[in-house]
Amino acid sequence: MGLREKYAYAIQTAKGKFDGSAQEKDGKLYFAGTVKSDADANEIWNAIKTIPDWRTDIVADIKVAPPAAGAAAAAKTYTVKAGDTLGAIAKTQLGDAGAYMKIFNANKDLLTDPDKIKPGQVLKIP
Repeated sequence: MGLREKYAYAIQTAKGKFDGSAQEKDGKLYFAGTVKSDADANEIWNAIKTIPDWRTDIVADIKVAPPAAGAAAAAKTYTVKAGDTLGAIAKTQLGDAGAYMKIFNANKDLLTDPDKIKPGQVLKIP
């Protein structure tokens, strides 16, 4: 029985979560690639560890990938200028003036009324 067969459960667990490969070489099974979260990495490790002698069989480099660009976009901000309204900001930043409540809701820690914004305030843009 080869190592790929021996660790079939771990390889199956990795499918759909693991962007990489499990290659058998020189009597070892090399897992190399990335996952989206620590939870995915732990799930794969737990599957590997179901085989008692995994320490002698496995060489693993399982990394958690950095967050996607969507997470960086969530951190977008806008500094209010004189004459701005939430509707105008929503129109330029979100493409829809009617989405002003999305900006208001994202900034409830700063705003108490959607009609009362002040120049210099830094608003989070959802």
